[in-house]
Amino acid sequence: MTETRKLAAILAADVVGFSRLAGADEDRTLARLRTLRSDLIDPTIAVHRGKVIKRTGDGILVEFRSVVDAVRCAIEIQSGMAERNAGVTPELRIEFRCGIHLGDVVEESDGDLMGDGVNIAARLESIAKPGAIALSEDAYRQVKSRLDLAVTDLGSKELKNIAEPVRVYSLEIGKPSVPAAVKGKKSERSTLPLMIGLAAVLLLVAAGAVWYALNGGHRTETAMPMAPARLSIVVMPFVNLSGDPAQDYFAEGVTENLTTALSRVRGSFVIALSTAMTYKGKNVEAKEIGKALGVRYVLEGSVQRDGQHVRVIARLIGTEHGEQLWADSFDATVSDLFMLQDDVVARLSRALQIELVQAEGQRSAAEMRMDPDALDLAMRGWSIMYRTPSMQHDNDARELFQQALAIDPKNVDAIAGLAYTDMRDHFNGWSEAGVDKGERALAEADRAIALDPNYGYARYIKGNLLAYAMQPNDEQAGGEAMAAADAALRINPSFAPAFQTKALVEQMLGRYEDAIAHLQQAIRLSPRDYLLGPWLMQSGRDHFGLRQYDLAIQDELRSLDTGFRTFQAYLALAGAYAANGEIEKARKAMKDALKANPKLSVEWLKAHLPSLIDWPPGMAEAAQRAGLPER
Repeated sequence: MTETRKLAAILAADVVGFSRLAGADEDRTLARLRTLRSDLIDPTIAVHRGKVIKRTGDGILVEFRSVVDAVRCAIEIQSGMAERNAGVTPELRIEFRCGIHLGDVVEESDGDLMGDGVNIAARLESIAKPGAIALSEDAYRQVKSRLDLAVTDLGSKELKNIAEPVRVYSLEIGKPSVPAAVKGKKSERSTLPLMIGLAAVLLLVAAGAVWYALNGGHRTETAMPMAPARLSIVVMPFVNLSGDPAQDYFAEGVTENLTTALSRVRGSFVIALSTAMTYKGKNVEAKEIGKALGVRYVLEGSVQRDGQHVRVIARLIGTEHGEQLWADSFDATVSDLFMLQDDVVARLSRALQIELVQAEGQRSAAEMRMDPDALDLAMRGWSIMYRTPSMQHDNDARELFQQALAIDPKNVDAIAGLAYTDMRDHFNGWSEAGVDKGERALAEADRAIALDPNYGYARYIKGNLLAYAMQPNDEQAGGEAMAAADAALRINPSFAPAFQTKALVEQMLGRYEDAIAHLQQAIRLSPRDYLLGPWLMQSGRDHFGLRQYDLAIQDELRSLDTGFRTFQAYLALAGAYAANGEIEKARKAMKDALKANPKLSVEWLKAHLPSLIDWPPGMAEAAQRAGLPER
């Protein structure tokens, strides 16, 4: 047996209290862990070029080329877990602790790693706080100048079976970093922002629901360098890593189509492809590109083909500090390269429209403008709406939208934002005395459409409101809702949320398989969408309609695991459990639904959201067996 010594960055992670969680509900715990691995952990490791060395049930050992990659991967995983655990009672949370060390390891012929480098990482993981990352001094030294999160020096620690004490640093995750106050300016509450753009019509690219929250690239007639526009970006030539120059056309096609998609966003500033291509094959820092081209963001990536498999990786980088803001990977089997190219662009577009907007919103909050204009306020409000739905998020966003309209009464982003907050409040039972938020949301959506007929998101909001108000088998009402969703998709063929509206219409018409197909299309376009929870909840109801109760339960549990813990998901889960004969679990789920919405009853649902109780057939009876009160 041969072995090789080398220096490696090692990440060790495991689930806190796994035995307790498994003992309470082993099947659900294992299902949740499998979902986390497929949806969050494994894709994040791949994006950051990690190599999984070993899995140990609830744990994982990963090798990285650099500490920077290891720390970025750990931060992204822990941040994703913090979002998924929002609103979950502490005893039910799945929380990871991570340890990272840079040290000497021995690689066996079978690829396994051994040695102090591995042992120290594992011991660091064991002393890390839930949701935190413990770094050895050797690892911390590599990244300390790159971190903008709070770091606690824990001092030298005696680690089990490690000869010498190790100085340990704890990296806390979950709280937004607080920028240093700018002299002479007031500190504002940090929010994340909006701007739904990044996508296009050509080749299934998302561009429709674009938030015109941008000033655009203003030209200057002086020789002074202009300040970058709010959404200014260059799509760098994607790198062909296949080793086959004949595959360059695929990488170039992805670059061209993403550039086209972004340039269709009204008010955006996108560097022309011809200029971007001059950087092909050159290794230039993002900071230098930003200075040379006057852009705030750089999108770079790579394409690698191995036989019939293709992987595309994309990264969004801020040019001010050169930091990576977002990354994602796309794997597929080659059948039709051009169709695959369309899918890549469509999925990246939807993800980017959220991530880039959040990055821009963080910049806006960090600059601490004393007199934020309507554009900034609308962007910041929309960014809050890009989080998992909650009453607090809606209230915070509504306040910003109202402030924007006080400055500019015709700001279409703010009007649509109010429609969206009212729609979410209406759907989730977050009522206001004397106000019909459903009617108000519909009026606000119509006003936004009147101001801008090509505002795809406003048409989606209208379609969703009409679909939720449908009576079963009402073809006319269904046609109106479907027309609004189709209008949104004509503006932006890859606008994933509009497929949910189409699915709801099909569900209310009893066409459950068609509904599931629409939801699968939405998830295919945006597999990590902040709306994934509602989509899975709706898919579970479709399986209920097909009397596939086991599948319905699976979808409802996955919906809850995304952080979508509103009464809708608990209600659907309770109904599925009851229909499947699992009455105790059904009653527990109904208690959670009533806790989320104390007004919940058959009478309340029929008055506010009849689609949730009248359909699919059998849902009302199942929900009542689970404990749903009549009034």
